[in-house]
Amino acid sequence: MIKRFITTAITAITVFVVSAQEIKYSIETTGTYATEDTPPTWHLSNRQGLSGDEAGYAYMLAGLAGDCKLGSKGFSLDWGADIVAGEGLTSTLFVQQAYADVSWRMLALSMGQKERWGELKNHRLSTGGLVESGNARPIPQIRIEVPEYYDFFGTNDWFKIRGHIAYGWFSDGDWQKDWVAEGKAHTVGVRYHSKAIFFKIGKEQKFPLSLEWGLQMATQFGGAVYNQLNVAGVNKKNPTRLKDYFKAFIPSSGDSKYSGMDQVNIAGNHLGSWHAAINWEKEDWKLRTYYEHIFDDHSQMFMEYGLWTEQLVGIELELKKCRWIKGIAIEYYNLKNQSGPVYHDKTNTIPDQVSCRDDNYNHEWYNGWFNYGMTIGTPLATSPIYNKDNTMICYNNRVEAYHIGIEGEPTAELGYRILFTHSNNWGTYNHPFTDIKTSTAGLVEIAYKPAKLQGWSIKASYAYDNGSLHGNCRSGMLTISKCGFINFKSKKK
Repeated sequence: MIKRFITTAITAITVFVVSAQEIKYSIETTGTYATEDTPPTWHLSNRQGLSGDEAGYAYMLAGLAGDCKLGSKGFSLDWGADIVAGEGLTSTLFVQQAYADVSWRMLALSMGQKERWGELKNHRLSTGGLVESGNARPIPQIRIEVPEYYDFFGTNDWFKIRGHIAYGWFSDGDWQKDWVAEGKAHTVGVRYHSKAIFFKIGKEQKFPLSLEWGLQMATQFGGAVYNQLNVAGVNKKNPTRLKDYFKAFIPSSGDSKYSGMDQVNIAGNHLGSWHAAINWEKEDWKLRTYYEHIFDDHSQMFMEYGLWTEQLVGIELELKKCRWIKGIAIEYYNLKNQSGPVYHDKTNTIPDQVSCRDDNYNHEWYNGWFNYGMTIGTPLATSPIYNKDNTMICYNNRVEAYHIGIEGEPTAELGYRILFTHSNNWGTYNHPFTDIKTSTAGLVEIAYKPAKLQGWSIKASYAYDNGSLHGNCRSGMLTISKCGFINFKSKKK
């Protein structure tokens, strides 16, 4: 019912826009070749799922987008659609984006499948958010949101708020069925829920200091699990009643319709993160420090097992008038503790509940926080797409890493981006590595936008992995794109 509603709405709105408004078009073709079976980290990750699990992949993307006002009551519409065809990707032909956003004042209703990035991060320089990072294909959803910070009850912009509530579904069930090894666990028709609220104190026009903090949470629920716990023939259909949507919104234990673990703990696969940022913004530069702490279900949501150690800490400097270096981001990432190595549910003999040993991104009943084989959270937790045994498991989530990203634009036509990441990897508590595995990943990217060829762009990049985690791999990528506008309005005489 929801899928049919979104499809009908997007079709009707798109037809209206194409007939009445100029639209933006974009065409992009990308090709890459790697020396190993899987591309290096930064040619595989944080690309909104537009990458492949083979040594070389290539694709062409065609997109349309537009915006317009709807009547005279302050309503507006933004829409977009991207179609991708290629080889070496998780699908040969698919819709990457198809969305329609209707806005009124500070509110927006977003319907469909839309690319989104992590909270409070520069997605070009950061490793990405811990809950949602832009590492996987976008998830179809209905989303009610306040997308930009909005003045909270007349505080003259000194105290602002934004957030969202979304429900959707995972569309990778058929892909999982084809990709996973025979007899291994896979899911079909799993539902998606996310919500977030963020606050901001400060008014940059009056004083350079501002503070941001917020909470983000996400859930997998419903759907069917086949070969549960990788046991062939053990299947389970999870409920999707109205009250199960409420259980996703307010995490709570399941009833008899759920598996035993979800009756004891929380129904579905829940995870979330706390965010904070401090900004100091001047006319020529902006300094930003940010922090994100991830929690799994309710474990370590409120420091019940000591100080938080599962975290991403970063500092970003934006130089607004410096062409050679426009931005620098440095990050420290640590998920090796996962709240601690002990887990114990309440029993008659030992009534204490210890909810450590989180196993971030994995889940017994839902496989884990993945979409089309890619981790939805940080790409530093190894995505299942790497797995040679074709299982939907993150075999490496206990990671400590150091990262730096730099970008600049020496001329109006020429830009660059550099990423460098070093990590130490312990595997997982359930599948520990015998020895600590290391990985060094890098990316050098050059972008050229010729002034004489309006709308054209050529981007070339080189990426590499060194170390015992993914091996030694080299890869080159070339992207050629063209964008412009099509005007359907009649010309004035």
